[in-house]
Amino acid sequence: MRVLLAYAGFVLAGLSAGVSGVLLPAQIDDYGVDKAVVGLTFFTGAAGFFLAGAAAGPLLHRFGVRATLAAGGAAVVLSWLYLATRPVFLVLVLVQLVLGFGIGVLESVLNVYLAGLPRSTVLLNRLHAFFGVGALLGPLLAAWMLGFARWPMVYLVLALVAVPVIAGYLLTYPRQEPPGEERPALLRHAVRVPAVLFAGAFLTVYVGLEIGVGNWAYSLLTEEHGQGPLAAGWSVSGYWLGLTLGRFIISPVAGRVGLSAAGTSFVCLFGVTGTALLGWLAPAGVVVTVALVLMGCFLGPLFPTAIAVVPDVVEPRLVPTAIGVVNGFSVVGGALFPWFAGALAQGMGVWTLLPFTTVLAVAQLLLWRAVVTRMRIPQRPSEAAT
Repeated sequence: MRVLLAYAGFVLAGLSAGVSGVLLPAQIDDYGVDKAVVGLTFFTGAAGFFLAGAAAGPLLHRFGVRATLAAGGAAVVLSWLYLATRPVFLVLVLVQLVLGFGIGVLESVLNVYLAGLPRSTVLLNRLHAFFGVGALLGPLLAAWMLGFARWPMVYLVLALVAVPVIAGYLLTYPRQEPPGEERPALLRHAVRVPAVLFAGAFLTVYVGLEIGVGNWAYSLLTEEHGQGPLAAGWSVSGYWLGLTLGRFIISPVAGRVGLSAAGTSFVCLFGVTGTALLGWLAPAGVVVTVALVLMGCFLGPLFPTAIAVVPDVVEPRLVPTAIGVVNGFSVVGGALFPWFAGALAQGMGVWTLLPFTTVLAVAQLLLWRAVVTRMRIPQRPSEAAT
């Protein structure tokens, strides 16, 4: 039940990411702001998530798993309920700080908890696959609801869905902290490990690419390629579907053919770069849609694999802290790069999304190589396949 509730928590995180891109045009129209200004929400949300990554370890040590999950979940539910009231724009921006902190606490604690269980690599890959399930359903939910309701009502539905999940954490998770030490000194040791910093930088670029495409692909398809709102919503859901399928399918196939986790990621990274180029050069919206679905598929295994190799780059006592650090740093890109993509779209046109994505894809390749060359132990075949 705890594992299932962990999956449900990542579905909530995926829903939060999935609805945001579809709601952006409605929020821009409602508040009368442009793409660059609405992108301020990316920064405040990322700041909250970053703080959660640094705070998750001390919170676990002080209050235990159950209370920390409940606190993170309460921050998420209360943020969504307040957004459902349609606050003024400044408050909309500031609430993202609390929402980002709540999501970040949930993700960090669930990552650490599952990393301490048997067959942790399998569980982590499935955990992040369920993020894709939520991100797949999010655009469909938002596009459907915008047909008969205003955008704040989407957040009300999310809050109602989240309540039983948070109640489940209170009923089933243990009070005590997860396996492993969690002291302030360990944080200092973790951030001094070069592989941890490169892994954090890798996930910074990865999340920036994933969220940037997820947030702005809807605008690209409607404004640049003339797709209707419903068709564009389905296309964005196809992107998140590809992300989900990639996490469920690619790693098992790679494991059967003997590819290591590092090798699987290199294959996927070349796939991301190729599909970004395909979408950039595509003459028609339908080709862009296909490229987005394939890109999502190749992106899918990258995040959970990066988390899963953390035990290969640090000593065991640092694993929980290092996972929190890597997860926390990842969201910096989730704010910076989507905002920059929006600023480019505002100044030069939304067609710039996929050229920008191509640049980020190449940066991912370079950073992953830096991580792999610093692994302490020989790579085993991809355990995610099990």
